Amino acid sequence: MSSQHTIVGFKIKSMRESQHLSIEELSERSGLSAEQIANIENDEFLPSLGPLIKIARALGVRLGTFLDDNDELGPVVCRASERSSSISFSNDTTDARKHMDYHPLAKQKAGRHMEPFIIDIQPSEEKEFKLSAHEGEEFIYVMGGEVEIAYGKEKYTLGEGDSIFYDSIVKHHVHGAEGKAAKILAVVYIPF
Repeated sequence: MSSQHTIVGFKIKSMRESQHLSIEELSERSGLSAEQIANIENDEFLPSLGPLIKIARALGVRLGTFLDDNDELGPVVCRASERSSSISFSNDTTDARKHMDYHPLAKQKAGRHMEPFIIDIQPSEEKEFKLSAHEGEEFIYVMGGEVEIAYGKEKYTLGEGDSIFYDSIVKHHVHGAEGKAAKILAVVYIPF
């Protein structure tokens, strides 16, 4: 378990407690189950971005608040050699061991509305995915491998060099094409 993983759960719990909210109240505000929130806070399960965005909205903070290292007001440069830390998210498959490794590219940028990531998608034989929706937009560029995006009732398969831009309010799910690993650049925009 990465230390970044631990920080996310700790930050959510700290923010909830500082607002004098019970897990049940946060559950009601976010639309997530109390069990999901408890698991996230206790670092038993780190979900995909959709649920984290719902928690951020319910707490009245940006998604980046859970990921920030510090608050840089000017430009933030992220060198490839410094991009070692990652956050592992479940991609909501039935087997929780299947996951994606997110490498945040702007953790130090204060007040941002975009979240850029390099994401390593592990190979999976899974065929059924739980789609999620949230406010905002997403841009994905495939750096290597092959990905499949379920978007509403459609499915899009993208190879290296392909990209897609979509509204996140439509139910969607990003995963590797069956049995294949992939590396993508993803930029998530969340209005605040």
